[in-house]
Amino acid sequence: MQSTKLQNRGSLILSMCIFGTIGILRRYIPLSSSLVALVRGIIGSVFLILVLLLSRKKPDLGAIRKNWILLALSGAAIGFNWILLFEAYNYTSVATATLCYYLAPILVILASPVVLGETMTAKKLMCTMTALAGMVLVSGVLDADFSGMAELKGILFGIGAAVLYASVILMNKKMTPVPAYDKTILQLSMAAVALLPYVLLTEDWAAVSVTPLAVMLLCVAGIVHTGIAYWLYFGSMGSLPSHTVALLSYIDPILAIVLSMVLLKEPMSLPAGIGAVMVLGAAYISEKQE
Repeated sequence: MQSTKLQNRGSLILSMCIFGTIGILRRYIPLSSSLVALVRGIIGSVFLILVLLLSRKKPDLGAIRKNWILLALSGAAIGFNWILLFEAYNYTSVATATLCYYLAPILVILASPVVLGETMTAKKLMCTMTALAGMVLVSGVLDADFSGMAELKGILFGIGAAVLYASVILMNKKMTPVPAYDKTILQLSMAAVALLPYVLLTEDWAAVSVTPLAVMLLCVAGIVHTGIAYWLYFGSMGSLPSHTVALLSYIDPILAIVLSMVLLKEPMSLPAGIGAVMVLGAAYISEKQE
């Protein structure tokens, strides 16, 4: 059991590290975020289906039937979560949208005692609040200028995305065991289905330009950053407490910020550096105290 938890923790950390690198990749794909997300979902699903067929594994139809409602709802939640996050970026700053979005781990920790019956300790709560304070510093939201109703709309979209992200984690925790491949294929497929009408209605198709480099990067994003990353992510949740999943989720934005500083030469302020240390320190201390 302990070895399984260690393996799942490693898979979760690796998935967060992969998610944290997609921002770098995204800079070089000349397509809208919603179209990139749709293509990611489709490529990721097709890739995992091909792996399943080549490995001659059969879907666990019994497990899927037992969990089909949660699988469908969580998959749709992923798609609508992406949509709300894109809309948040349209109406407010990236910093503000990021901070609102990463309220999700806090929501998971606060909801887990009620929804999952997990124990909330003072140490877990302290680590959670420290991580949230760290994300406030990292996001730079304290230095942002707010500009009326449009800004408020962006904040509400970001909070909505956070609620959906939290619901995905909680629904995955509520499921009885489903093989990681089956779960990921179904959830990514449902996410793509949810995104399709949004993309068809909002995309400026006349402005879409697909280059060979864009195709290659989309394949990497679909296979590595979606298919493999979500397979690791969903497959890791089984034996891990919700607060572990929530706190380790902060590795994603912290790594993204560090990589943007190192590879894209984007500056990191002293408060942002302190915030990153607070987030990672809170995650480490929380895990050390289990």
